Amino acid sequence: MCPENVFFHFLVSETNLESLVRSTFPQLKFKVYYFDPEIVRSLISTSVRQALEQPLNYARNYLADLLEPCVKRVIYLDSDLVVVDDIAKLWTTNLGSRIIGAPEYCHANFTKYFTADFWSDKRFSGTFRGRKPCYFNTGVMVIDLVKWRWAGYTKRIERWMEIQKSHRIYELGSLPSYLLVFAGHVAPIEHRWNQHGLGGDNVRGSCRDLHPGPVSLLHWSGSGKPWLRLDSKQPCPLDALWAPYDLYGRPP
Repeated sequence: MCPENVFFHFLVSETNLESLVRSTFPQLKFKVYYFDPEIVRSLISTSVRQALEQPLNYARNYLADLLEPCVKRVIYLDSDLVVVDDIAKLWTTNLGSRIIGAPEYCHANFTKYFTADFWSDKRFSGTFRGRKPCYFNTGVMVIDLVKWRWAGYTKRIERWMEIQKSHRIYELGSLPSYLLVFAGHVAPIEHRWNQHGLGGDNVRGSCRDLHPGPVSLLHWSGSGKPWLRLDSKQPCPLDALWAPYDLYGRPP
């Protein structure tokens, strides 16, 4: 409701985004941060979907280092979503003693996010001892960067990525390392703030409907991206909600 109170931090691995955003939104307050893919490339493992192996998917691990120390709190948002509510409501999330807040899905089968070898090896699965871990999607998070920096959470995530390289404990890109570090220690946020899965699963990317309940944010997580489906003239019904915001697909 008060756009003058919002500042955007864009993480990019190519440099042409800034001119596009400035020409489209001349009043927008933002800064572009270049994320060097080489920082994380050697830590990335193969994934169930090749797109999940892109270094920029891991840039959120380094927010505390990339952003200025004066930035104490952020809302992290993936680039395949549309906010349809006042983002200030999400900003007021009470994290309490937690480092991050996100919508949790405790009904989901948590065991499927890790391999059988992970669960059978107590060196790894023991990390969840004493915790009640629930799945959460990392595309929408409220993050306390002060606590993150103080406790060195980037290094903790990197350590699990190193273990993954040598022991293959999961299959799904950058998400599982966050589950390993934070699941069971997440400040809960209403599900309305991440209506995820609109891109279908990680293989077929089939069309999906909205989950029941109110919606504050639409998230096309999954392999079916709305811009690709719109370009191919094979959109899903909900992709029409993305079309007005597609910077590259807008008419001249």
